[in-house]
Amino acid sequence: MRLLVTGGTGFVGRHFIGAALAAGHQITALSRPGRAPADITAPAFRWLEAGLDTCPEASLAGHDVLVHLAAHTANHPYDSLEQCLLWNVTVPLRLFAAAHRAGVTRQIAAGSCFEYGRAAERHALLFPDTPLEPVGSYPISKAAASVALGGQARDLGSRLSILRIFQVYGPGEQPTRFWPLLRAAAHAGRDFPMSPGAQVRDFIPVEDVAREFVRELDRTVPAGTPVIRHVATGQAQTLLEFAQHWWKTWGARGSLRPGAQSYRDRELMRLVSAPPGE
Repeated sequence: MRLLVTGGTGFVGRHFIGAALAAGHQITALSRPGRAPADITAPAFRWLEAGLDTCPEASLAGHDVLVHLAAHTANHPYDSLEQCLLWNVTVPLRLFAAAHRAGVTRQIAAGSCFEYGRAAERHALLFPDTPLEPVGSYPISKAAASVALGGQARDLGSRLSILRIFQVYGPGEQPTRFWPLLRAAAHAGRDFPMSPGAQVRDFIPVEDVAREFVRELDRTVPAGTPVIRHVATGQAQTLLEFAQHWWKTWGARGSLRPGAQSYRDRELMRLVSAPPGE
């Protein structure tokens, strides 16, 4: 298939590009002018230097699937709600509509488990139809995008999948996130101060996330009937258990120090998907 990918310079995007190329797909990936990395080289791959809001409609034609992985301030600190709504909802809506006009009616968008927000603390397991009660500008904008993109797909007759990603981690992750910080401390022999670690998450390696998005390319989605799926393991694990596993795996010489830091303001204490297929 010929894929048009947004967010190809990002954490999940770079892994997806590698997995999709290995599966035999051809890829055009958007990149802001002057920001395209030089380390992705393959005959079936090219960068298109254009923003989400400046991509020429003519450049969309000729592709089979739009895969939208770009996200505005997905990590703390989040941008303002106004900016998150602009870049995570309004601009993608325009891009998806332009893609539909150009004949790219199969569309896949990355969602977030954080769209469930406070509802996740009342439900032991989350399903795609669990109510959305997001907290914070980025989660609010992603929940709004799910609703808006789904409504637009029903209106236009697009074949849309929204894949909500749970607690993804792995190589290439932003260095200020938990897993890279943990790894850096382990390899340096330092102690690792952290929160008490009672947060319960559904951790999934980024390689598995990339493979799930590649599998989605071959799934049948009816026109005008958007589907929402979870990219998750369905297994609950506390943050402390996760840290202890990797600390032991890496043979860390320092000590984990749970409770040395406070929980974040408005920290969600549970985000776990129902097992795949349920």
